[in-house]
Formats: sequence, structure tokens, C-alpha cells
Amino acid sequence: MPSGILNVDKPLGKTSHDIVAIVRELTGIRRVGHAGTLDPLATGVLLVCVGRSATRIAEFLMGEPKMYRADAKLGITTDTYDAEGEVVTESPVDVSRSDIEEALEQFRGAIEQIPPMYSAIKHKGKPLYRLARRGVEVERPARQVEITSLRLVGWNPPECTLEMTCSAGTYVRVLVHDLGQALGCGAYVTGLTRLASGKFRLEDAVTWDRFTQMAKKERWPELLSPIDEALADQFPALILNADAAWRLCSGQAIETDEEEPEDETLVRMYGPAGRFLALASYDGDEGVWRPRKVFVSPYPRPRSDDEQV
Repeated sequence: MPSGILNVDKPLGKTSHDIVAIVRELTGIRRVGHAGTLDPLATGVLLVCVGRSATRIAEFLMGEPKMYRADAKLGITTDTYDAEGEVVTESPVDVSRSDIEEALEQFRGAIEQIPPMYSAIKHKGKPLYRLARRGVEVERPARQVEITSLRLVGWNPPECTLEMTCSAGTYVRVLVHDLGQALGCGAYVTGLTRLASGKFRLEDAVTWDRFTQMAKKERWPELLSPIDEALADQFPALILNADAAWRLCSGQAIETDEEEPEDETLVRMYGPAGRFLALASYDGDEGVWRPRKVFVSPYPRPRSDDEQV
């Protein structure tokens, strides 16, 4: 069955779960997941992992940095920190562009965020948003995130637009809410677009309409990115001979002529014909490579000279 990564421009109003369910229905593939939730209010890059092999690398895609463009309105706070929530406070806005620029400085670099109550994080086995809907609020420990870039790209009082690059797990809603608190007037997100997730960018994303049209024509596999290409920026590659490829895909540790790596990063392993086989890591104590995730059935075992016909 086809397996790969679908970079889709998520439409407004649909949840990430909605997208996964529809992809599963249109492709007939049972193993479908996504690599990073987007709220219904958000649009932009949503990575959908289609097929068993693709879903097995979702954890690596989730951890990649993200880029966002956020539209915010000052002077109002909501219980969800975005336009889908109920208004909590309203305040006059006496803020200049330079005030915002100055306030943004404190949100660059390593910062701590307290996850919002309206989130999927679980408390004693229950999602926080379910508790929030019942009017229950619980203490949430702060989490450290990294904001590597943060720019004010639009200012039309009382609305502004921010663009940012941040680590996985960053809540843009929280950043905007906290910015509003720092400015003394409050703020909430009115629109959000994910511009990039790792190497996948919005300008290369497939529109939802195009995906559904290609699915109806049973041509949707043409839209998938190979799973090894999705990992290319994270992990280096090694090419194995036929014997090593067979042993690795059979779950055995192997030796290579490559220099010992300086760290314990995973490596993409390829067979002699260029087929992506597995992710492996180096065992420095034993001096061997051990398979961590194998994506193909055992490679054909090469015949010895005595077995040749």
C-alpha cells in the first residue's frame, strides 16, 4: 500500500482529527495520523502521515520547529485565548507600535508558558478542555519553549500580525494572551496560519480541494512525499551492501566501514539499489549499528558463491 507524508493546507473550521478521518475514508488506508495538531481556527501546514510506515515516523515530524503567522486583536481577552471563546474582559487600547515591539522582546528565546485550559493536555486522564467546559480550572505546570524569531509584521490598531518560529509544543494562543497582559490591555488570536513544519512549507502544501479531487480520481498517492525525504534534514544517510542490508532488515546488528559517529543520532539506512530500509543507531560499546525502525520486510538474502546457479 502507498505510504508517505501529505502536506495539506488545512482549511478553516476543520479539526486535525476531521482531516485524518476524511483522508482515511477517501484513500481506504486505515493507518493515518497527523504530526502536530492545529485548532479549527487555524489554517496552513498539517502533515498527514498516510500508511503504516509514515505513521511510524510521526514522532520525528512532531518534534520539528514550526513557523506561524498570527492575527491578534488587542483590548479583549477570551476564555480560549482565541476568537472561538467567550469574552472575559474588555479594556481600552492605548498602545503604539513601539510599545508592542518593546513588549515582544521578553518573548524571544527560551520562555515558559502555562498551557491553556482549553487544550488537549490531560489531567488525571481527562483532557483539560472537557474540564474547562464544565467551568473547572486546575493548576497546570509551566513548560519551557523556544521562540527563535518573533516579528511584528502588521499594525492596524487595535489589531496586529505576528510571525514567529518556535519549538514544537509552543502555544501561539498563550503567547498572544501573555503579550496582551504585558501590554496591560489583553489580546486574543483572531486568525492563525502555520507557515512551516520542519522542512514542509505552506507554499508547497496541497489545497484541500485538490486533495479531494485527486482522491476521487484515485491519484492521491502522487501527492505524497516519501518518508525518507521527510527525514532527510534530521538524519544522515548510509548505503549498505546486500549482505548488511539483509541482516539489518532481519533485526540484526551490523558493522560498516564508516567512521564512528560523534553522537547517537539516528541514521537513514539504504540498500544497494537505493531503497530506504530503516533507521538505525550506533552502539559505541559494541561498535555496531542496531536497527531502531525497519520499514521493509527482510531484504532478499544474497547468495554465497557456492549457492550461485
